Amino acid sequence: MPSLPQSPIRTGGRPARISDHRLEVDGLFFDVHRSDRRKTLQITVERSGELLVIAPSRATDNELIDFIEEKLLWIHTKIEEKARLQQRAPIKNFVDGEGFLYLGKSYRLRLVEQQLVDLSLKNGRFCLRSASSYRGQEVFISWYTRRAQKWFEKQVSEQAGRMGVDVKEVKVQDLGFRWGSFGSDGRLFFHWKAILLPPRIAQYVVVHELAHAHHPEHSASFWMKVEQHLPDWRNRKVWLANNGVQVEGL
Repeated sequence: MPSLPQSPIRTGGRPARISDHRLEVDGLFFDVHRSDRRKTLQITVERSGELLVIAPSRATDNELIDFIEEKLLWIHTKIEEKARLQQRAPIKNFVDGEGFLYLGKSYRLRLVEQQLVDLSLKNGRFCLRSASSYRGQEVFISWYTRRAQKWFEKQVSEQAGRMGVDVKEVKVQDLGFRWGSFGSDGRLFFHWKAILLPPRIAQYVVVHELAHAHHPEHSASFWMKVEQHLPDWRNRKVWLANNGVQVEGL
């Protein structure tokens, strides 16, 4: 990675380094996303441990660095939590008896010799054609994506009307370490891995993203909107933070 220009600002005994879209503060690297829609600063520690600062377009570099410095203890604590969770991530093998999640339930895998499709779910088991096992990850992701598309389209159709949101399109794809995303153009995205979550948790993801149509930031008004439609959202949010790692490893 090319070296970043060093600023005269110092933090924690280490220099702060600045580029247009990246900050280094106290040895930590932050990707910086600026938006005209933002009114406040926000730091996000992704499931991967990557650090993101979302800021108003007019926020100065000094304001970003001051904000990060105030949150350093919280940031380091979150990074350690994420690292512990990642260590618990299961690694899946495409062999008889391996368990695979779908809507919160684990189904054992059975390799079969004759089957018209690569993968099916029947009689409480995932059945994978033996000849396709060498590309098992690809087959499972494709299956999950198709199922997720139908499931989330139905959920969004039910919830969007109640929440007063006009959704132009629902799309399922790999979103990296985000469960979902609501675009300013009315498009709603979900990670295919969200279909592995229990239904009540995946529903929280839907309501969470739809609430962003009204409140782009995680403000008090945003959480009030979520609570209007999911009074127990806190329990679901905590469950997701503590158990979301279960869907990793595929």
